Amino acid sequence: MRKEGNAPSKVGLILRDSYGIPDVRTVLKKRITEVLAAKKLRHELPEDLLGLIRKDLSLHKHFQLNRQDMSAKRGILLTESKINRLLKYYKRTGRVPESWKYDPDKAGMYLG
Repeated sequence: MRKEGNAPSKVGLILRDSYGIPDVRTVLKKRITEVLAAKKLRHELPEDLLGLIRKDLSLHKHFQLNRQDMSAKRGILLTESKINRLLKYYKRTGRVPESWKYDPDKAGMYLG
């Protein structure tokens, strides 16, 4: 299912809804992300971080068209702050390389 482009959480939902597996961890004794890492199918960045990057991209796109929208500007600041806090955690735990930095101008390539 991951090869089809589904995120780990989506894989879990499909297994629960279609196949009647309520919890993959009780069956395999591993989390879905651990199984994907063993098969080398895990994405470079964690799923929650990718979601925040998508949100930041859409806010930037909206703000480029609507320069007077100050609530969008605040949303950009809050979202980028969340991204940086999450990056700090993932760097500390070793999930993201220490040299990795978030650049809003190049954010589209992270989603590719």
